[in-house]
Amino acid sequence: MDFQDIPKLKHLSANNFFLLCGPCAIEGEDMALRIAEKVVNITTKLEIPYIFKGSFKKANRSRIDSFTGIGDEKALKILKKVSETFDVPTVTDIHEISDAQLAAQYVDVLQIPAFLVRQTDLVVAAAQTGKVVNLKKGQFMSPEAMKHAVQKVKDAGNNNAWITDRGTMFGYQDMIVDFRGIPTMREYAPTVLDVTHSLQQPNQSAGVTGGRPEMIETIARAGVVNNVDGLFIETHFDPSNAKSDGANMLHLDNLEHLLTNLVSIRRAVNAL
Repeated sequence: MDFQDIPKLKHLSANNFFLLCGPCAIEGEDMALRIAEKVVNITTKLEIPYIFKGSFKKANRSRIDSFTGIGDEKALKILKKVSETFDVPTVTDIHEISDAQLAAQYVDVLQIPAFLVRQTDLVVAAAQTGKVVNLKKGQFMSPEAMKHAVQKVKDAGNNNAWITDRGTMFGYQDMIVDFRGIPTMREYAPTVLDVTHSLQQPNQSAGVTGGRPEMIETIARAGVVNNVDGLFIETHFDPSNAKSDGANMLHLDNLEHLLTNLVSIRRAVNAL
C-alpha cells in the first residue's frame, strides 16, 4: 500500500497516524461542509493526514424505518463537493456490487462494511475500480482471517488495501477490541482502528444501537500505543440528533483535544 496513491492526502512526512473522520451518514450539504471544515482545520494544525468519511447510504439498519440516506447521487455529490472545497480525499462505504462503479466516480476510497467483508463479489468489484479499498474486519472474524480479504483485493489486480478493526462481538450486545490482533493484521496490510464503532452496543431490543462514547479516548490511546497506522472516528456537532450511530459518535467540540493528546502519544511512541 502506497499512501502517495491517495489524491490530496497531505502531511505524509509528519510520521503521524492518518485519520478517517466525519459523520456516520451524509444528512445534507451544510452539515457535511460544517464538519469537514472543522476537522480540516484541526488536522492541518496537527499535521495529521486526513480523509473525510461519510456514508452515502446506510443499508445495514436494524429497523426498516431507520434513516438510510438522502438519495445516492445527491449524497455522493456532497462528498465530491467536500473534496473539492477542502482539497481532501474522501471515503464512503458500499453495499452492493453496483455501488462500486457509482461511488468510485465521486470518492477516493471505497469501504467494505464489516458485515459484508466476506462477500467476494463485492470486494472484487471495489478492487477493480482501482480505488483504495478499506476492508472492515467482521465482528465475527479473527484477525488472521483478514489476510484472505486482503488477498482478494490483490488477486483482483489492486495492491491498495488496508484493514480496519471495528471490534469483536462480546456476547450479544457488546463489542471488545482485542489489541493482540493489530500486529497480526499489520502483517497483511496497514491497519486502522475504528474507535467509535468499537464502542457500539448492538442488538438492543429497541432496534437502535447503543454506545459508550465516554470510552473513545481510552480506546484511541490504546490504539496509538499499539502502533495502528490510522484511526477511524465518527463525529457530529449534535450526536444526540444524528440520524445514524449518534449513540457512539464523538462530539465535534471534543475532537481537537482528543487528537492533540493522541499526536503527543504518537510522538512518544515514535521516540521509543
